[in-house]
Amino acid sequence: MSQEIAVVGSPDFTTGFRLAGVREFADVPDDDKDEQLDDAVREMLDDDNVGILVMHDEDLEHLSRGVRSDVETSVEPVLVTLGGEAGSSGLREQIKRAIGIDLMEED
Repeated sequence: MSQEIAVVGSPDFTTGFRLAGVREFADVPDDDKDEQLDDAVREMLDDDNVGILVMHDEDLEHLSRGVRSDVETSVEPVLVTLGGEAGSSGLREQIKRAIGIDLMEED
């Protein structure tokens, strides 16, 4: 069974992914993030078909402490955040957590 990529965020954020063929998504309007984002993320975490969860890094601030902790420590699906200042080191850590090895480690 193949794993899906899921995207959660504002319609502006998810549109590009949908155009690229991502079928699992949850649109959460900016003015409803504090109320709806937790539920949308929890739904993706509980979906066995989702292998990667993509969010804008600023949206993490809108999650409750419990949901944020769950998504940040989840191995499957693994969280990938875009935007902000995390840069390649953040992505490096996310990949390392997802597959268990550091692909960029120098010998």
